[in-house]
Amino acid sequence: MWDAFWQLSAVGALIMVALMALLWVLHFPLRNASIVDVGWALGLPLLAVTYAAWGPGDAMRSWTMAAMVILWGGRLGGHLAWRIFREGREEGRYRRLRAQWKTHVGVKFLAFFQAQALLDVLLAVPFLLVCLDPRPEWSTWHGLGLALWLVAVCGEALADRQLAVFKRDPANRGRVCQTGLWSWSRHPNYFFEWLFWVAVALFASGSPWGWLAWLSPALMLHFILNVTGIPPTEAQALSTKEEAYRAYQRRTSAFFPRAPRERPAGQPRTS
Repeated sequence: MWDAFWQLSAVGALIMVALMALLWVLHFPLRNASIVDVGWALGLPLLAVTYAAWGPGDAMRSWTMAAMVILWGGRLGGHLAWRIFREGREEGRYRRLRAQWKTHVGVKFLAFFQAQALLDVLLAVPFLLVCLDPRPEWSTWHGLGLALWLVAVCGEALADRQLAVFKRDPANRGRVCQTGLWSWSRHPNYFFEWLFWVAVALFASGSPWGWLAWLSPALMLHFILNVTGIPPTEAQALSTKEEAYRAYQRRTSAFFPRAPRERPAGQPRTS
Protein backbone atom coordinates (compact mmCIF):
# COMPACT_ATOMS: atom_id res chain seq x y z
CA MET A 1 0.00 0.00 0.00
CA TRP A 2 2.66 2.50 0.99
CA ASP A 3 4.62 2.12 -2.25
CA ALA A 4 1.47 3.00 -4.19
CA PHE A 5 0.71 5.80 -1.73
CA TRP A 6 4.04 7.55 -2.29
CA GLN A 7 4.05 6.92 -6.02
CA LEU A 8 0.59 8.40 -6.55
CA SER A 9 1.37 11.26 -4.17
CA ALA A 10 4.42 12.08 -6.31
CA VAL A 11 2.30 12.00 -9.48
CA GLY A 12 -0.27 14.25 -7.82
CA ALA A 13 2.43 16.67 -6.71
CA LEU A 14 3.86 16.91 -10.24
CA ILE A 15 0.39 17.60 -11.66
CA MET A 16 -0.31 20.34 -9.14
CA VAL A 17 3.12 21.96 -9.51
CA ALA A 18 2.61 22.11 -13.29
CA LEU A 19 -0.94 23.46 -12.98
CA MET A 20 0.01 26.19 -10.53
CA ALA A 21 3.10 27.14 -12.57
CA LEU A 22 0.84 27.59 -15.61
CA LEU A 23 -1.61 29.74 -13.63
CA TRP A 24 1.27 31.79 -12.22
CA VAL A 25 2.43 32.59 -15.75
CA LEU A 26 -1.16 33.40 -16.74
CA HIS A 27 -1.67 35.79 -13.82
CA PHE A 28 0.80 38.28 -15.35
CA PRO A 29 -1.21 39.16 -18.50
CA LEU A 30 -4.43 38.96 -16.48
CA ARG A 31 -2.92 41.11 -13.71
CA ASN A 32 -4.98 39.05 -11.32
CA ALA A 33 -3.55 36.59 -8.79
CA SER A 34 -7.07 35.56 -7.76
CA ILE A 35 -6.86 32.75 -10.33
CA VAL A 36 -4.82 30.81 -7.76
CA ASP A 37 -8.12 30.17 -5.95
CA VAL A 38 -9.64 28.70 -9.11
CA GLY A 39 -6.59 26.46 -9.53
CA TRP A 40 -6.81 25.37 -5.89
CA ALA A 41 -10.48 24.42 -6.24
CA LEU A 42 -10.17 22.65 -9.60
CA GLY A 43 -6.90 20.95 -8.69
CA LEU A 44 -8.64 18.82 -6.08
CA PRO A 45 -11.02 17.12 -8.57
CA LEU A 46 -8.01 16.63 -10.85
CA LEU A 47 -6.20 14.78 -8.05
CA ALA A 48 -9.31 12.74 -7.20
CA VAL A 49 -9.69 11.60 -10.81
CA THR A 50 -5.97 10.78 -11.05
CA TYR A 51 -6.09 8.66 -7.91
CA ALA A 52 -9.31 6.90 -8.94
CA ALA A 53 -7.94 6.11 -12.40
CA TRP A 54 -4.52 4.87 -11.29
CA GLY A 55 -5.16 3.59 -7.79
CA PRO A 56 -5.64 -0.12 -7.07
CA GLY A 57 -8.74 0.47 -4.93
CA ASP A 58 -12.31 -0.74 -5.45
CA ALA A 59 -13.52 1.05 -8.58
CA MET A 60 -17.04 1.83 -7.37
CA ARG A 61 -15.88 3.41 -4.13
CA SER A 62 -12.95 5.22 -5.77
CA TRP A 63 -15.13 6.81 -8.42
CA THR A 64 -17.80 7.66 -5.88
CA MET A 65 -15.17 9.62 -3.98
CA ALA A 66 -14.01 11.23 -7.22
CA ALA A 67 -17.60 12.23 -8.07
CA MET A 68 -18.02 13.80 -4.62
CA VAL A 69 -14.92 15.92 -5.19
CA ILE A 70 -15.75 16.78 -8.80
CA LEU A 71 -19.23 18.06 -7.92
CA TRP A 72 -17.94 20.08 -4.98
CA GLY A 73 -14.73 21.41 -6.55
CA GLY A 74 -16.26 21.96 -9.98
CA ARG A 75 -19.03 24.13 -8.53
CA LEU A 76 -16.63 26.06 -6.33
CA GLY A 77 -14.06 26.55 -9.10
CA GLY A 78 -16.75 27.70 -11.51
CA HIS A 79 -18.16 30.10 -8.92
CA LEU A 80 -14.73 31.61 -8.28
CA ALA A 81 -13.92 31.89 -11.99
CA TRP A 82 -17.25 33.61 -12.70
CA ARG A 83 -16.66 36.04 -9.83
CA ILE A 84 -13.25 36.97 -11.23
CA PHE A 85 -14.75 37.45 -14.71
CA ARG A 86 -17.73 39.43 -13.39
CA GLU A 87 -15.78 41.75 -11.07
CA GLY A 88 -12.84 42.15 -13.44
CA ARG A 89 -10.40 43.01 -10.67
CA GLU A 90 -8.06 41.28 -8.29
CA GLU A 91 -9.44 40.26 -4.91
CA GLY A 92 -8.58 42.60 -2.05
CA ARG A 93 -6.36 40.17 -0.14
CA TYR A 94 -4.06 39.76 -3.16
CA ARG A 95 -3.88 43.53 -3.64
CA ARG A 96 -2.83 43.80 0.00
CA LEU A 97 -0.14 41.17 -0.54
CA ARG A 98 1.27 43.20 -3.43
CA ALA A 99 1.37 46.27 -1.21
CA GLN A 100 3.03 44.37 1.64
CA TRP A 101 5.64 42.57 -0.48
CA LYS A 102 6.66 45.65 -2.54
CA THR A 103 9.71 44.00 -4.18
CA HIS A 104 10.12 40.72 -6.11
CA VAL A 105 6.34 40.38 -6.09
CA GLY A 106 6.32 37.93 -9.01
CA VAL A 107 8.74 35.54 -7.32
CA LYS A 108 6.81 35.72 -4.06
CA PHE A 109 3.59 34.94 -5.88
CA LEU A 110 5.32 31.95 -7.48
CA ALA A 111 6.08 30.61 -3.99
CA PHE A 112 2.48 31.36 -2.95
CA PHE A 113 1.03 29.51 -5.96
CA GLN A 114 3.26 26.51 -5.32
CA ALA A 115 2.30 26.50 -1.64
CA GLN A 116 -1.30 26.10 -2.79
CA ALA A 117 -0.20 23.15 -4.95
CA LEU A 118 1.37 21.49 -1.90
CA LEU A 119 -1.74 22.21 0.15
CA ASP A 120 -3.92 20.46 -2.44
CA VAL A 121 -1.71 17.36 -2.32
CA LEU A 122 -1.89 17.25 1.47
CA LEU A 123 -5.64 17.80 1.53
CA ALA A 124 -6.16 15.06 -1.07
CA VAL A 125 -4.78 12.33 1.23
CA PRO A 126 -8.34 11.09 2.03
CA PHE A 127 -9.03 10.67 -1.70
CA LEU A 128 -5.88 8.60 -2.02
CA LEU A 129 -6.65 6.40 0.98
CA VAL A 130 -10.03 5.49 -0.52
CA CYS A 131 -8.45 4.77 -3.92
CA LEU A 132 -5.90 2.42 -2.35
CA ASP A 133 -8.47 0.24 -0.58
CA PRO A 134 -9.24 -2.84 -2.74
CA ARG A 135 -11.94 -4.25 -0.47
CA PRO A 136 -15.40 -4.20 -2.10
CA GLU A 137 -17.32 -3.84 1.17
CA TRP A 138 -19.08 -0.57 2.05
CA SER A 139 -19.46 0.48 5.67
CA THR A 140 -21.42 2.92 7.81
CA TRP A 141 -18.53 5.38 7.41
CA HIS A 142 -19.23 5.63 3.69
CA GLY A 143 -22.94 6.28 4.24
CA LEU A 144 -22.26 8.96 6.86
CA GLY A 145 -19.73 10.61 4.59
CA LEU A 146 -22.13 10.75 1.66
CA ALA A 147 -24.95 12.18 3.80
CA LEU A 148 -22.77 14.92 5.26
CA TRP A 149 -21.29 15.64 1.84
CA LEU A 150 -24.78 16.42 0.52
CA VAL A 151 -25.39 18.85 3.40
CA ALA A 152 -22.01 20.52 2.84
CA VAL A 153 -22.37 20.96 -0.92
CA CYS A 154 -25.93 22.30 -0.68
CA GLY A 155 -25.06 24.60 2.23
CA GLU A 156 -22.02 26.12 0.53
CA ALA A 157 -23.91 26.62 -2.74
CA LEU A 158 -26.77 28.31 -0.87
CA ALA A 159 -24.41 30.62 1.04
CA ASP A 160 -22.64 31.66 -2.18
CA ARG A 161 -25.99 32.21 -3.89
CA GLN A 162 -27.36 34.36 -1.06
CA LEU A 163 -24.26 36.56 -1.07
CA ALA A 164 -24.30 36.91 -4.87
CA VAL A 165 -27.96 37.97 -4.86
CA PHE A 166 -27.24 40.48 -2.08
CA LYS A 167 -24.31 42.02 -3.97
CA ARG A 168 -26.25 42.32 -7.22
CA ASP A 169 -28.76 44.69 -5.63
CA PRO A 170 -27.44 48.28 -6.04
CA ALA A 171 -29.28 49.26 -2.85
CA ASN A 172 -26.89 47.06 -0.87
CA ARG A 173 -23.71 48.83 -1.99
CA GLY A 174 -21.54 49.47 1.06
CA ARG A 175 -23.76 47.33 3.29
CA VAL A 176 -23.01 44.02 5.03
CA CYS A 177 -24.93 40.90 4.00
CA GLN A 178 -26.87 39.71 7.06
CA THR A 179 -29.64 37.65 5.51
CA GLY A 180 -30.22 33.92 5.33
CA LEU A 181 -27.23 31.86 6.39
CA TRP A 182 -25.22 35.08 6.73
CA SER A 183 -27.30 36.05 9.76
CA TRP A 184 -26.15 32.87 11.54
CA SER A 185 -22.47 32.94 10.57
CA ARG A 186 -20.21 35.65 9.17
CA HIS A 187 -18.63 33.01 6.95
CA PRO A 188 -21.18 30.26 6.21
CA ASN A 189 -19.42 29.51 2.92
CA TYR A 190 -16.23 28.67 4.83
CA PHE A 191 -18.17 26.64 7.38
CA PHE A 192 -19.76 24.42 4.74
CA GLU A 193 -16.46 24.17 2.89
CA TRP A 194 -14.90 22.81 6.08
CA LEU A 195 -17.90 20.49 6.49
CA PHE A 196 -17.08 19.04 3.07
CA TRP A 197 -13.68 17.99 4.39
CA VAL A 198 -15.28 16.42 7.45
CA ALA A 199 -17.55 14.46 5.08
CA VAL A 200 -14.55 13.32 3.04
CA ALA A 201 -12.74 12.23 6.21
CA LEU A 202 -15.80 10.25 7.30
CA PHE A 203 -15.96 8.52 3.91
CA ALA A 204 -12.24 7.69 4.04
CA SER A 205 -12.46 6.40 7.62
CA GLY A 206 -13.72 3.10 6.26
CA SER A 207 -10.34 2.51 4.57
CA PRO A 208 -7.09 1.22 6.09
CA TRP A 209 -5.22 4.02 7.84
CA GLY A 210 -8.41 6.06 7.52
CA TRP A 211 -7.55 8.07 10.63
CA LEU A 212 -5.00 9.93 8.49
CA ALA A 213 -7.93 11.43 6.59
CA TRP A 214 -8.79 13.57 9.62
CA LEU A 215 -5.65 15.59 9.08
CA SER A 216 -7.41 17.26 6.13
CA PRO A 217 -10.33 18.83 8.02
CA ALA A 218 -7.93 19.79 10.83
CA LEU A 219 -5.59 21.48 8.35
CA MET A 220 -8.46 23.18 6.56
CA LEU A 221 -9.90 24.47 9.84
CA HIS A 222 -6.52 25.97 10.74
CA PHE A 223 -6.20 27.73 7.38
CA ILE A 224 -9.78 29.04 7.48
CA LEU A 225 -9.63 30.33 11.04
CA ASN A 226 -6.05 31.55 11.18
CA VAL A 227 -4.40 32.00 7.78
CA THR A 228 -6.02 32.46 4.35
CA GLY A 229 -9.72 32.37 5.22
CA ILE A 230 -11.35 34.53 7.86
CA PRO A 231 -8.48 36.90 8.87
CA PRO A 232 -7.85 38.48 5.43
CA THR A 233 -11.55 38.45 4.53
CA GLU A 234 -12.48 40.32 7.70
CA ALA A 235 -9.55 42.71 7.34
CA GLN A 236 -10.84 43.61 3.87
CA ALA A 237 -14.40 44.10 5.17
CA LEU A 238 -13.21 46.29 8.03
CA SER A 239 -11.15 48.44 5.66
CA THR A 240 -14.21 49.31 3.57
CA LYS A 241 -17.14 49.34 6.03
CA GLU A 242 -15.64 49.33 9.51
CA GLU A 243 -18.54 50.53 11.66
CA ALA A 244 -21.17 48.31 10.04
CA TYR A 245 -18.89 45.29 10.05
CA ARG A 246 -17.89 45.69 13.70
CA ALA A 247 -21.58 45.73 14.61
CA TYR A 248 -22.00 42.58 12.50
CA GLN A 249 -19.08 40.97 14.34
CA ARG A 250 -20.73 41.68 17.70
CA ARG A 251 -24.01 40.10 16.58
CA THR A 252 -22.93 37.13 14.52
CA SER A 253 -20.79 34.05 15.07
CA ALA A 254 -17.54 34.12 13.09
CA PHE A 255 -17.72 30.52 11.87
CA PHE A 256 -20.00 27.95 13.50
CA PRO A 257 -23.64 28.90 12.79
CA ARG A 258 -25.82 30.04 15.68
CA ALA A 259 -28.75 32.43 16.12
CA PRO A 260 -27.67 36.09 16.02
CA ARG A 261 -27.38 37.89 19.36
CA GLU A 262 -29.76 40.62 18.29
CA ARG A 263 -31.79 41.61 15.25
CA PRO A 264 -29.89 43.82 12.77
CA ALA A 265 -31.42 47.27 12.61
CA GLY A 266 -34.07 47.50 9.92
CA GLN A 267 -33.91 43.79 9.04
CA PRO A 268 -36.09 40.87 10.16
CA ARG A 269 -34.53 37.96 12.00
CA THR A 270 -33.95 35.11 9.55
CA SER A 271 -33.15 31.43 9.89
